[in-house]
Amino acid sequence: MKKKYDLTEGNILYKLTLLSLPIMGMSLMQMAYNMIDMIWIGRLGTSAIAAVGTAGFFLKFGFAISALIFIGTGIRTSQAVGKKDFEEANAYGETSILNTIGIISVFVLFLLVFRVQLIEFFKLSDPAINKMAIDYLTITAIGVFFSALSLVFTRIFNGHGNSKTPFLITSIGLILNIVLDPILIFGLFGAPKLGVVGAALATVFAQFVVASTLFFTLKKQYGLFKNGINYNIEKAKDIFKIGAPVATQRILFTAFSVVIARIIANWGADAIAVQRVGVQVESLSWITAGGFQGALAAFVGQNYGAKKYDRIKSGYFNAIGIITVLGVFVSFMLIVFPEPLFRIFLQEENIVKLGANYLRILGVSQLFMVVEMTTVGGFQGIGKTLPPSIVSIIFTGARIPMALLLSATALGLNGVWWSITISSILKGIILPIWFIIHLKKFKNQ
Repeated sequence: MKKKYDLTEGNILYKLTLLSLPIMGMSLMQMAYNMIDMIWIGRLGTSAIAAVGTAGFFLKFGFAISALIFIGTGIRTSQAVGKKDFEEANAYGETSILNTIGIISVFVLFLLVFRVQLIEFFKLSDPAINKMAIDYLTITAIGVFFSALSLVFTRIFNGHGNSKTPFLITSIGLILNIVLDPILIFGLFGAPKLGVVGAALATVFAQFVVASTLFFTLKKQYGLFKNGINYNIEKAKDIFKIGAPVATQRILFTAFSVVIARIIANWGADAIAVQRVGVQVESLSWITAGGFQGALAAFVGQNYGAKKYDRIKSGYFNAIGIITVLGVFVSFMLIVFPEPLFRIFLQEENIVKLGANYLRILGVSQLFMVVEMTTVGGFQGIGKTLPPSIVSIIFTGARIPMALLLSATALGLNGVWWSITISSILKGIILPIWFIIHLKKFKNQ
């Protein structure tokens, strides 16, 4: 087999950075695409952004469900690689791919059958926005299948310590998406002008290209499915056991987000658009932190498999040190320059004012959020997915009553934003303390 990256030896900061940079680069590329996509869609008006944002909530359920598989896949792959048991790593990978195909196919079918009822849940007042949201969901539902597979493929690569290959492949897909977006949205070069449908088609095609390329590269580099199609029921159970807390947490997180979005909808399409755009701006921190989360999970997983506990501790604190700098920087940008950042996407004065409030309030919690997300990677590496899931479910769920209470005061819509910030701060304090307490147990091992 080729392309094995040993994270159990050598300089910790160097190895962690070497693994983190491609994952961060992939995350930043994704963020850049999301922002460019939002800029193009923004040219169609606030209603288009509201439609895409509404449909996007249900697509997130697909990614949440796929966590049932890809979390355990990454953990067991990295631990098997740390033990130098590459046959076991492939057995987990093959079983995970087959699980993903079956489970996500059912979910996509559900989205297609109930797409109208799902969009009508938001009770959008404008029929045009409602139709755009349904059209967008209909097409992008297919893309969930390819995206879910790509997540599993990427976790297998990362488990082997190889984050460069998925970065390069995903980058090609994102560039393809960026090129196709304006062509299909606005009908350039003789193409039909399709609006939000064009954005959806560009996304799904790029997702197909990425998933296909990742799969064939994975087969070539690590020999997956070289002995035919093999499904290991015991490894499937193990993967589900590890992934269940995370999948539950992410499904509930998305459900909580849908309820919050329903509350926000009381302030109209402008408020929905503000959150949709604001999330893209804020993604500079949480997407990058997600990259560190994946890198730390692979690093900790390999060293946990090799029983090198001191490297786990050092790796965690190195990662926290790096991510803290990012959190402080993003907080500064969102708090000090909210209006210029928001004007990149929308220019209407009333919406810019609402958006600036969103960014200032969310800016307060960025440091805590990235620390929490990075710590999740540490927990995942040692196979302990329940603690971060418990913390996330409790405090993310608390956003709903907080949003209802705070928005009923003079804060109004800003009360909803404060409910998100307060919960993020609490998660960013409690989870690291829990992980540090857990690290002390390694002294006795």
